[in-house]
Amino acid sequence: MRVSSDHSWIDEASVNFETNESDSYALEEGLQIREKNGDGEVVVISMGPEGRTQKVIREALAKGADRGVHITEEGPSETDPLRSAGVFAKALQEEQFDLILSGLQSLDLGMGQTGVILGELLGMSSATLVMETEIGENSIRVKRELESGWFQWVTLSLPACLSIQSGINHPRYPSLKGIMGAKKKEIKTLPKAEIIESNVNQSITRVYSMQKAKQTEMITGDIDQQITRLVEALRTEIKVL
Repeated sequence: MRVSSDHSWIDEASVNFETNESDSYALEEGLQIREKNGDGEVVVISMGPEGRTQKVIREALAKGADRGVHITEEGPSETDPLRSAGVFAKALQEEQFDLILSGLQSLDLGMGQTGVILGELLGMSSATLVMETEIGENSIRVKRELESGWFQWVTLSLPACLSIQSGINHPRYPSLKGIMGAKKKEIKTLPKAEIIESNVNQSITRVYSMQKAKQTEMITGDIDQQITRLVEALRTEIKVL
């Protein structure tokens, strides 16, 4: 990827867009929950420009989702997770879903905040880093990934909003029957400009590639002086000790 000439974002002309990886796991988990439960509806929602966003939604419908919601976006893409969550919250509040599943974080921004904020805005119980789900009566039990190989089981009341960790399942591929059937499924279109008008709280000021540099230093002196200088450099300059 190349940075745009004004350093505001990447040059999208040379980028192929696809479904975010962790969102694929979230979709698959929703499909599996519906299949285990024997009923229910899986709805996919995505925000972005017309062409590439419709492609992502159609792919989800081909995998088995029942219908889609497309929040159309013109101009620069949303980068403030609070505003993104606010848009999704207003678009979804009338749906009264039992579960909202989002990917843990996006591959482009990596904020990891949208799903958490969305649960707060909708007044739902929330959990992040979800690695396993068990649906109960008016509740859901989830396994969360913690640090250093630790896990945690938590029971949440429904409705709930979960951020799904990559690797929770094995996302399926669209079947030919699913691809053909996706053409007939509904995609509801909602203009973002009509949903939210609040000010941006967070924005990207500059995007740039890391500048690589190297410097060679010849260490002179006797063996004790060389060792002293080497340890000093490793500790204070390279910072590996």
